[in-house]
Amino acid sequence: MKHIKTLTLTFAFALTLAAAPTAFAATSREGMDMKSMGNMEMKSSAASQHAPRPVAAEIKKIDAQTGKVTLKHGPIENLGMSAMTMAFPVKDRASLKDFKEGDSVLATFDKVDGKPTVVDLRRP
Repeated sequence: MKHIKTLTLTFAFALTLAAAPTAFAATSREGMDMKSMGNMEMKSSAASQHAPRPVAAEIKKIDAQTGKVTLKHGPIENLGMSAMTMAFPVKDRASLKDFKEGDSVLATFDKVDGKPTVVDLRRP
């Protein structure tokens, strides 16, 4: 009997937690002037849910003249990009001298001037 009572209480608690965000969302918009929302910058849901985090990558090519690096990288969550090999501009072009093709790195990506850019590049 104790086991059934514990399961019932656990289930009730889980339902309460599941319903809480919905109740909060419904009440948090009350009294908001939706016209003023037009001036707010809206971001894609993928970009707004994830802060930039280092992504494991391998340097395939370095072009110091253009300040670009070609990386074979894992998924970039904050930009909504899947794993692929692609050339990216590097925010700190001078840092490219510290790396060579074939190096394993941790790359942090973000948008700079609207373009996916390597904002940090370091060794794991």
